[in-house]
Amino acid sequence: MSSQALPQNLRVLAVPIAFNEEQKIGSVLSRFNRGDVTEIMVVDDGSTDRTPEVARSHGATVVSRDRRGGAGAAIRTAIEYAQKHKFDVLIILAGNDKDRPDEIPRLLRAIRDEGCDFVQGSRYLPGGDYGNMPLYRRLATQFVHPWSFSVLTRRRITDSTNGFRAFRLSMLDDPRIDLNQDWLNQYELEPYLFFKAIELGYKVKEVPVTKIYPAKELGYTKMKPITGWWSILRPILLLGLRIKK
Repeated sequence: MSSQALPQNLRVLAVPIAFNEEQKIGSVLSRFNRGDVTEIMVVDDGSTDRTPEVARSHGATVVSRDRRGGAGAAIRTAIEYAQKHKFDVLIILAGNDKDRPDEIPRLLRAIRDEGCDFVQGSRYLPGGDYGNMPLYRRLATQFVHPWSFSVLTRRRITDSTNGFRAFRLSMLDDPRIDLNQDWLNQYELEPYLFFKAIELGYKVKEVPVTKIYPAKELGYTKMKPITGWWSILRPILLLGLRIKK
């Protein structure tokens, strides 16, 4: 049920999600071509360092949560802001300098020119890049999760865990998409929304992007090996088996 193509002058909000990223959020924001989006807003997920101050010093709007709520809760904060300020498209990306904001036009072209509703970045498509990734993480992100996701959605997906994505906010007017469920507070919300976009017949596309993890001494990732991976795997199992809606 893809909606009509958005006009060329669509309002676009880009949101890096950040928790204690004072060493990296400045680099993230300096990579933006400001003309690609209408506004940049950093969701500070309860940081205890200078993340908000650094983000503001680079010209970003900052919305700070009182305490850390997780990726899902932070994305809901971004959605609430975007809806309140009447944006058409929301772009989510990492606040730890893994993604390349100058690749945002790749995602927006699929929305503007092809009428897509949900555009997923993929480091594994031709033209994408993933750098020197540890073998265990590559196996999980290139094979285990995408295979499970593809089987249960009946659509081949190459990078189902990539958090760099863009989507039309009008999609969230669909009552069959419920982001306010308590079980979606952590990493679950992202695969949930991706899965629902496919399941409900929205126009979905993957585009090649770069995802290079920062040096280990700067903080490689905040995802915990077991609980974090279960958090991104269980939504596709619960949805695919019709246990959750």
